[in-house]
Amino acid sequence: MDALLASFSSVERREMSWKRLYKQVSQLSSLSCRRLVSKDGIFPRPRASHSLNYLSDCLVLFGGGCEGGRHLDDTWVAHIGNGFNRVLSWRQVDSGIPNGRFGHSCIVVSDSLVLFGGINDSGVRHNDTWIGQLIHEGPLGIKISWRPLDVGPIAPAPRGAHSACCTRDQKMVMHGGIGLDGLRLDDTWILDLADDLSSARWYPITNARPSPPARSGHSLTWIGGNHIVLYGGRGSGYDVLNDVWLLDIGRELPEWMQLKDDSSNIPGEMPLPRVGHSATLLVGGQVLIYGGEDSQRHRKDDFWILDVGVLSRFQTIGPKRPPKLWKKLRLEGHSPSYRSFHGACTDQSGRNVFIFGGMVDGVVHPAEAYGLRFDGELYLVELVLQL
Repeated sequence: MDALLASFSSVERREMSWKRLYKQVSQLSSLSCRRLVSKDGIFPRPRASHSLNYLSDCLVLFGGGCEGGRHLDDTWVAHIGNGFNRVLSWRQVDSGIPNGRFGHSCIVVSDSLVLFGGINDSGVRHNDTWIGQLIHEGPLGIKISWRPLDVGPIAPAPRGAHSACCTRDQKMVMHGGIGLDGLRLDDTWILDLADDLSSARWYPITNARPSPPARSGHSLTWIGGNHIVLYGGRGSGYDVLNDVWLLDIGRELPEWMQLKDDSSNIPGEMPLPRVGHSATLLVGGQVLIYGGEDSQRHRKDDFWILDVGVLSRFQTIGPKRPPKLWKKLRLEGHSPSYRSFHGACTDQSGRNVFIFGGMVDGVVHPAEAYGLRFDGELYLVELVLQL
């Protein structure tokens, strides 16, 4: 909440009480969106299945796939900071390390990035783990240092289009993805990182039944404490899913539980099945779901809140009357195009969500069943709080 208050003006801070702020966040009903511009006209190349993170007051973008099915190996940085005025400057700070890939995972742990896996344009799956650290050199100089992480002899099978998130105790949780021969995976792994991030060890979560079926292109989001939420994705039979699972890693034997609410059979009361969406943790512990595509590759532009406060009550009320999980949000301003396999992250306040790239609907030619193009625009989505 301190970072959220820091994002307000001095007048707003004086008029805002903790109680009122909490109420505004918990009753959130709308978002504001605008397209951001680059002051020098330079943007990263349009792409999808890349990673986008907020680290040390900067947006950090790596890799992805682009036109022609080619992978990318570049790292870009844009400084945001507290005085962000909606105009930014992108800089390419590295290329070639790590080697090119798309469908990888990249998360923030402490003051570093942890990258795992991905697929290159020859279809080769990776299972390497990398650490990325930003280096500030003067007021305008920013570099990034990537290095392979020593994880010992045990590691998950090579894969891409998996999902991962971090927990507050320097652990990364990873699930699913597309493995060798195109098979979708249903395994869950934890990466236990040393305090100085010099090494780490992978270990699998075994014998957790029931558990989510195999899938790719889903989301995995840490919601605080020992709990992680999994949503959606594409299953083994290429069916697109909209199920919700809760993982508790605080138990002696980690446990999965599927969550179902009263609105599961009511049209418009919960998101339609989707793959390639984003799931972002907001201030107050709410999870924001955006975009994605269905089994017919129809892309989406809707925003939904997954109510984390409701999730905790599932463990105490039992199956008699499950609470309502979902709420659809209104959007004000410049709406992003329908998109999937984009990148999304929040700043440290949890109030501002940045969205870059993805696959969007393009011009449909007579010989094509649908249009497709890669996007290279950056959007800012803000929570609309009644201050």
